[in-house]
Amino acid sequence: MKVKVFDEAGGVDGVDGVVGPLRSSGRPGRPEGRRAMAVLLVLPLLGALGLVLGPTGSAPAHAASACSGRLVKTVTFSTGSLRVYKSRAYACAVSVAGKPGARRAMRVSLQPRGGRAVVDSGKFTQLAGPVTVHALNRCVRASGSVGGSSGSTGWILC
Repeated sequence: MKVKVFDEAGGVDGVDGVVGPLRSSGRPGRPEGRRAMAVLLVLPLLGALGLVLGPTGSAPAHAASACSGRLVKTVTFSTGSLRVYKSRAYACAVSVAGKPGARRAMRVSLQPRGGRAVVDSGKFTQLAGPVTVHALNRCVRASGSVGGSSGSTGWILC
């Protein structure tokens, strides 16, 4: 026995002996709950993506770390700061402007004991560096400048 069922969209769903779920669009193969289920799955994924990517507004005034590892020393001076990071076998340093904006002379230098200094200098808006040296069981010293002010560390990480 063939039963005809009418849905709100004006479509007909005929099933032999059994009345099946109503079709929302009148097209075969599209059960009514599939669209709602897709929406319920997609919305949380979009929310999680927003949390991962962060806000879409303007960038914060402070710079995210360009170096990996943990921050071991910060030397502040009037126009910015020098930051030194240490990972297992490497040391890394950056000079960060206190107020990012117009291009100005910036410099950062990092030297391992017994080795040559690695330097990054030029006209930058936000930070100079990162500069990285191999520092497994070695002391390092760093210096940095932003505009006319500068700061330096003595031998550290010994």
